[in-house]
Amino acid sequence: MTLSRSTKIALLVAATFFMENLDATVIVTALPEMARSLGVAAVDLNVAISSYLIALAAFIPISGWLADRFGARRVFASAIAMFSFASLLCGLSSSLEAFIAARVLQGISGAMMVPVGRLAVLRATEKKDLVKAIGYITAPALIAPVLGPPLGGLMVTYASWPWIFYINLPLGMLAFIATFSLISDERTERRRPFDWLGFILLGSTCAALLYGFEWLGQDLKHFWPASLLCLGALLLGVCSVWHMRRSPHPLLDLSVLGIPTYKASLIGASLFRACITALPFLLPLMFQLAFGLPAMTAGLLVIAVFAGNLAMKACTTWVINRWGFRQVLLVNGALGVAAIAVCASFTAAMDHRLIMVLLFLGGLSRSLQFTAYNTLGFADVPQPQMSNASTLFSMIFQLSMGLGVALAALLLRGAMLLHGNAGTADTADFQLAFVLLSVMALVAMYDSLRLEPQAGAAILKRP
Repeated sequence: MTLSRSTKIALLVAATFFMENLDATVIVTALPEMARSLGVAAVDLNVAISSYLIALAAFIPISGWLADRFGARRVFASAIAMFSFASLLCGLSSSLEAFIAARVLQGISGAMMVPVGRLAVLRATEKKDLVKAIGYITAPALIAPVLGPPLGGLMVTYASWPWIFYINLPLGMLAFIATFSLISDERTERRRPFDWLGFILLGSTCAALLYGFEWLGQDLKHFWPASLLCLGALLLGVCSVWHMRRSPHPLLDLSVLGIPTYKASLIGASLFRACITALPFLLPLMFQLAFGLPAMTAGLLVIAVFAGNLAMKACTTWVINRWGFRQVLLVNGALGVAAIAVCASFTAAMDHRLIMVLLFLGGLSRSLQFTAYNTLGFADVPQPQMSNASTLFSMIFQLSMGLGVALAALLLRGAMLLHGNAGTADTADFQLAFVLLSVMALVAMYDSLRLEPQAGAAILKRP
């Protein structure tokens, strides 16, 4: 079967998204080995994870302006080349400082790659094929967080930690070549000046919010300074919105938020994504710390989520076309809430096969909800606003993914404090964290409830 050009572009972008998402999680299991190699404590390497995510979130806001000014193909290809070069520098690093600098460069290039890649897909895909295309580029965000830790452990065991980054080199080279044959060199005719104040305000908001939440999750002793940092981030966010609504040439045009389907896929959906993202973080910890399972067994159990994600991809388009966005988001969203809540019933004595079945079913729901939200967001966005819409969506999406892990850590710390547990988290702590996550996911469904019955009908193929 011959693939259409738009499908090839979606697969190309999905491959680069997978590289970017994988590098955010793959080093988790490799931290002890990397620490020994670099001559530092393993805890010191946490800053390498944070610096990558913060750079990624902080520089996403300028990607839309760059794509409009220099063309999506040029910016996307440059981002792939820079990401590959930064991966090489990561592998060659011999000191913590050099490694952190390389990770920051990776984050900046990833910030260009994600929204510009999504924009290339949106421009090349007809509305009727949008569900399938978005399904392709959504998969990496679902798969990479689950595959990252076991893959990192496998590569450290049978090779060495630099290969975690060297593997990006051949992938990056192939993606770089494919970019010039698939993506057209489109750019807008209208040249707008760069909004430096908007960039500083937005970038600072993203960086401060991510770091503040992560700081909260690390240790509740930092509660007040971390809370003040989060409050400062919110104030910066308010200033950012005020500036962009008044500026004649804002970095991001917020008028796209006036589109109901786009707004619903951005606000309530972000909280839902954060809750879903917390699962691959909490589950392995519970299996190892509370249940006493070895890392390999914990990894195999969590792989069931990944299997569910993949299995759902084959029928996602049919399900959404058959029942429509609103009904899918509400019914499947309720199943997703139940899938989070059922994790609170897991115990060390439970049959592993039953756990895997429940996680597999949760993976099915997780995959469908992600794709439905991500597709609905662009269903009614006119082509001239696609650049702004893609940039803003990518920024909020990345924040929700980063905050999901920090939120999970914060809820777990809070449960330990409530139970008077000053040591290692036990089963009751994890169970309470899962219950709280499910309540938050339920609240996040409010925006879906407010959608019109025919929301996103323009891109549906009704049977």
